[in-house]
Amino acid sequence: MAKNLIVALNRQYGSGGKEVGVKLAGKLGLKVYDEEILDAASKKSGIRKEYFEKVDEKPTDSFLYALAMNNLSVNSAVNPFDNTLSSDNLFNVQAEAIKDIAKQESCIIIGRCADYILREEPGCMSVFILADMNKRIKRISKLYHLSEKEASKRINSFDKKRDSYYGYYAGKEWASCASYHLSIDTGVLGIDKAVELISYYIDLRK
Repeated sequence: MAKNLIVALNRQYGSGGKEVGVKLAGKLGLKVYDEEILDAASKKSGIRKEYFEKVDEKPTDSFLYALAMNNLSVNSAVNPFDNTLSSDNLFNVQAEAIKDIAKQESCIIIGRCADYILREEPGCMSVFILADMNKRIKRISKLYHLSEKEASKRINSFDKKRDSYYGYYAGKEWASCASYHLSIDTGVLGIDKAVELISYYIDLRK
């Protein structure tokens, strides 16, 4: 694989991680891949995108898998109990799609264990974006017009899912700074300075 620059960016919910990724991509002239990963995996495999959406950065277990299958209208040509649609297989297909993208171009990839999937690639750097809970609550409350209690519940739910997903597939602690090359608190630095810091770090790695 060519040594493309891949910024694999994980984020606490409400920390502004996606915004950091988008602004960093604009600064570096790169493309951001988030939900687009699901499109790529669907196109590569021929499996409908809805199946990837049901397991996207969510805990993996047979109960959730059963729920996903029950909540989808299954194409008659596809057996819902076929291992093709297991969470692990869908992850593997998605991983191959991520590898294909990394082979083709430098880019920013949001979540989806990209740092683990591309761990052997010298051009991949992993970043974790975090922020104080109170600041995340205020951000989510404003974005989605929620009460602070509702925002807190939403944040905890998303963080728990991402933590379980990452721990299951990557075998590391999702929110541990030891799991990444760089961890940044946007509650302290803000979005723009976080982008500047990542850019500076990229220059230092060259």
